[in-house]
Amino acid sequence: MTILDTYGTNSCSAKELSDLLADRLALTFAERESDYRGIYYLATLADGTRLQVLPNTVPGDGGEEELYDDEYPDVSVLVLVLVTSPADAQVLGDELTAIEGLNRLASSRR
Repeated sequence: MTILDTYGTNSCSAKELSDLLADRLALTFAERESDYRGIYYLATLADGTRLQVLPNTVPGDGGEEELYDDEYPDVSVLVLVLVTSPADAQVLGDELTAIEGLNRLASSRR
């Protein structure tokens, strides 16, 4: 089973949040850039769990910014967590929701 959790915050930038998560969870985030997501930060754990921290505004057509996830127009930074083990998702979720200003927005199981 794969779990995709989405978290969001307005209290810091994507870079600041990736630095905070790196310290708190002992992770290393790599800065990435894509045409679709713009600049975002990715950490991959040994078990394949992936954490992506990205701004909710991304480069759009014509140079104008668009929302990455239009379900959350009032959220400036998103954390997307893709986990393959339900137990790991719960532990990681507890760590993430303990961060002040970071809220779980959605969770889906596939």
